[in-house]
Amino acid sequence: MKRLKVIQTIINEGLVAVIRAESKEQGIKIVDAVKAGGIKNIEITMTVPGAVDIIKELSERYKDEDLSIGAGTVLDPETARACILAGANYIVSPSFNEETVKLCNRYRVAIMPGIMTVNEAVKALEYGAEILKVFPGNAFGPSIISAFKGPLPQGNFMPTGGVNLENIKEWIKAGAVAVGTGGDLTKGAKTGDYHLVTETAKKFVEAVKEARKK
Repeated sequence: MKRLKVIQTIINEGLVAVIRAESKEQGIKIVDAVKAGGIKNIEITMTVPGAVDIIKELSERYKDEDLSIGAGTVLDPETARACILAGANYIVSPSFNEETVKLCNRYRVAIMPGIMTVNEAVKALEYGAEILKVFPGNAFGPSIISAFKGPLPQGNFMPTGGVNLENIKEWIKAGAVAVGTGGDLTKGAKTGDYHLVTETAKKFVEAVKEARKK
């Protein structure tokens, strides 16, 4: 999937499912449940055992479907390259790492670096990041997005951390182009209730649509 298409898909859908799991098997089950709920952007975090293998398997399984598989919690360029070679369509980091951004630009793969200050946001924009991950979002709440948009109206901000069904509309209305959500989306997996994960995914998809209505 081409870089610009990946970015546009994330902005159009407004949702990225952040997948954390205790095993490869559980991770794949969560992805399937989230996909069934209508979320098309999947972020496999590097904290999941066998994360790179999961990315490779999912990339091959869904190569003919409209599903974007990304890698999250990527801390360095070495990990980013391994994920890209495994088929990751985009890379997400919890912080801004220049070498990771450079590597992704070299391979023309979308990179969403984590930022929490205006200085970090400006630097990420200068390095060509199209979407900036505001992390941890729950450190400030939705007002941080409108605060960033004041001096940086050209920035595309995606909060992750603390985004749930109760506040997702506030994040979108504050100016977020998309949100990343994990624990509140996939909590059903802890008890093996993947049907709940699917139903929760549907609610998130609908919440974004509702928030975007004028």
